[in-house]
Amino acid sequence: MPYILPTDALVWLLVAATAGYVLYCRRHPHLAVPWRRVFQSPAAMASVVVLAFYVTIGLLDSLHYRPQLENKSGEQNAYATEVLSLLDLGLAHLRGRSEKTYSAPLATRSYAKEQVELPGGRQMRDFPRLRFGGAHLKDETEWADDVSRRALAGFGVSLLLCLLVVLAARKLQGRIPDIPWSAAAAALCVLLLLAGSAIALCTVYHVLGTDKVGQDVFYLALKSIRTSLVIGTLTTLVLLPVGIALGTMAGYFRGWVDDVIQYVYTTLNSIPGVLLIAASVLMMQVVIDRHSDWFSFAAQRADFRLLVLCAILGLTSWTGLARLLRGETLKLSQLEYIQAAHAFGVRSGRILTRHILPNVSHIVIIAMVMDFSGLVLAEAVLSYVGVGVDPSTNSFGTMINAARLEMSRDPVVWWALATAFTFMLTLVLAANLFADAARDGFDPRVRV
Repeated sequence: MPYILPTDALVWLLVAATAGYVLYCRRHPHLAVPWRRVFQSPAAMASVVVLAFYVTIGLLDSLHYRPQLENKSGEQNAYATEVLSLLDLGLAHLRGRSEKTYSAPLATRSYAKEQVELPGGRQMRDFPRLRFGGAHLKDETEWADDVSRRALAGFGVSLLLCLLVVLAARKLQGRIPDIPWSAAAAALCVLLLLAGSAIALCTVYHVLGTDKVGQDVFYLALKSIRTSLVIGTLTTLVLLPVGIALGTMAGYFRGWVDDVIQYVYTTLNSIPGVLLIAASVLMMQVVIDRHSDWFSFAAQRADFRLLVLCAILGLTSWTGLARLLRGETLKLSQLEYIQAAHAFGVRSGRILTRHILPNVSHIVIIAMVMDFSGLVLAEAVLSYVGVGVDPSTNSFGTMINAARLEMSRDPVVWWALATAFTFMLTLVLAANLFADAARDGFDPRVRV
């Protein structure tokens, strides 16, 4: 039974809006030319491939459903209260293979000693065999050969796919020579090589180990991607209208309008951001706890808290963009063509939409992408201090928060923290590289 969460609807509306924007840009050369300059950057093409991988995972995790329960013949269909996604369906072999507790990457035994019973009835403390990780091995001495064989098999399949990717890139290079398709092909080949070995191994091993309650860390990392994308994109959609409207109004109208807007964002900036967000989240948490009847399922409650967090982050993060746009608008409003528009009696609203906004679009785009990176990192910080997403929601912040206490144990449980760090680093780095290319492509002062 399909089930649509509020963030699912907003994510797919954003996808539809993006598709509409792409069609609009294709019909208007003044927008198509800057975007073409963006994609002429090798770093931008490589980062787009990485971002496309993350977005694909996030979209698969944004198609939810409630599984049907088994029922006797003649009875009405009943559905589970658990809400799953297409990503859960595709990763069912990872989701359903939980161990008792920690296990290292590709391990066959648990990371903690337990009381085990030997064949003769004698008991001793030892590292017990995992229920799923390496359970197919009759003799653990075969582990190295088995891991090598499976990794090479996955690597070989990936090599064949990489060959097809390289051939396709060469054909595209001949048709559209000004786009660096080789950079995109190189990034895609790296992803395919890593994914090939990981997929081949994750069927019988825990590739990135398990956490404290035995959940597969690779599965948790993939599930955390959607949370980062939702926070980065939906929060940006909240702060953009506020930041653009107030920033351009302050710089264009000046006078008392500028004074009021400056007073508002100066007051907000004087409050420590983490404390302001934490206080807002905690107040909303009280509202959620008092109105538990609003939610029929746990997934609804967790999704509502995620949506509230996006709104709070957006309403407290617009000040930087507004300040940038105010300064740029102050400069643009003194140029000759703006003065000429005033002389001809053009209305202020038309001047703002036709002359000011197009010339600050490069600032908006670069700020939007940079804010995305900052918001992804902000979620990790907020979850670390306990005021982020719902504890039942998978996110990189909750992974880091759960792993931080284990860094002091001996031996150190390092893989959960390293996995969250690597996935976050890749996402933020790709977004920042794309932001640099977007700045160069849209800044009218830059000539390529």
